[in-house]
Amino acid sequence: MEESLPITILISVTVVAGIAAQVLAGYFHIPSIVLLLLFGILLGRDGFDFLDPSLLGVGLEVLVSLLVAVILFEGGLNLQLGELKEVSTSLRNLVTLGVLITLTGAAIAAHWLSEFPWPIAFLYASLVVVTGPTVINPLLKQISVEKQVSTLLEGEGVFIDPIGAILAVIVLHFVLSGNVEPLILIKGLVLRLGLGIIIGVGGGWLLSQLLKQDQFLSQELKNLVVLASVWGLFSLAQALRGESGLVVAVVMGIVLRASNLPSELLLRGFNEQLSILANSVLFILLAADLSIASIFALGWGSVLAVLALMLIIRPINILISTWNQDLNWQQQLFLSWVAPRGIVAASLASLFAVSLTKQGINGGDSIKALVFLTIMMTVLLQGLTAGWVASLLNLRLTSQSEQECLQAGNNDINTQEIGKISRIDSELI
Repeated sequence: MEESLPITILISVTVVAGIAAQVLAGYFHIPSIVLLLLFGILLGRDGFDFLDPSLLGVGLEVLVSLLVAVILFEGGLNLQLGELKEVSTSLRNLVTLGVLITLTGAAIAAHWLSEFPWPIAFLYASLVVVTGPTVINPLLKQISVEKQVSTLLEGEGVFIDPIGAILAVIVLHFVLSGNVEPLILIKGLVLRLGLGIIIGVGGGWLLSQLLKQDQFLSQELKNLVVLASVWGLFSLAQALRGESGLVVAVVMGIVLRASNLPSELLLRGFNEQLSILANSVLFILLAADLSIASIFALGWGSVLAVLALMLIIRPINILISTWNQDLNWQQQLFLSWVAPRGIVAASLASLFAVSLTKQGINGGDSIKALVFLTIMMTVLLQGLTAGWVASLLNLRLTSQSEQECLQAGNNDINTQEIGKISRIDSELI
């Protein structure tokens, strides 16, 4: 019992600190990731040294993988496919052509400005192509911008996370092996995406059929069946091909959302709570393991590299991806400004740093430091000013507009939701 006490304290303090950060962020109306990073650093090795994530050993990697799966599943579950049709071309461009633009631009910036060797520069670039629903979704709920803009940002965050994660793993393989062949990269990306889609669609459909069996599944059990299925199929895909499990998690969420489940409202509420807990735990643990000295050691060149990512590469990405797509310049400018990085970039950077160190390759700590610097700068500069920029560009919804959007949505799904609520009430009774 005494041997396990430090780990018990580690987990307990992490959860308490994470939820406290969420509560305070809601009270002060700021992005929760700001306080999560702050609390993690203060409690970590460069702060009060109260949290030591290394106590978890390989368990930290397991925890990161499973919790990221929950976060991505919740992101897919909240996507509304009907709304995505309006921005489908722009969204497709952002998660394909946009990924290549960010990958190339960020690598050039990291090489020229941060003076990273090309392999390490491309590895950094592969980590920051993602944005992420964990930061985007709460931010958009807070500032209430036009539906077309918010839908595009939410869709990009959900779809680009697994694509970016797979790309990063493939680039890491090239860095570790020293063998760079573009055809192998494309093959690995397509194989993982294809496998993830097949397992995600098949597993999601089977799960939706099971969840419709009200006669022997209570609502509480349904939620746990979903969690077990997501983790089970995620692990199956990971065993078959590394990082394809991330695609499975997203696709399962999308399939369940499209399945018209009678208990969808309670299912989404349960998974949203899990996602908040997962985000809180992961950001606290990863920030606690961060060396502030390594960030300062990067120098001003790295700050300029991140600014180039924000002010040059992202606008070019948006301009090309949304060309001739019925978006005005105000919408394009807002999309160019809002691209905060989140938990996928942070978690992969931490895991990659360990992998590079084990292989005796220099640059692991520098990559982790630069990724966290990117997260901090994008969240602080973009997250804290997004509402002001939206107001300046006249993209924020007025109270009347919000009511009209809500009423329109209610009119479209009113009958469906009443049926769901009736079924839920009968289950609870």
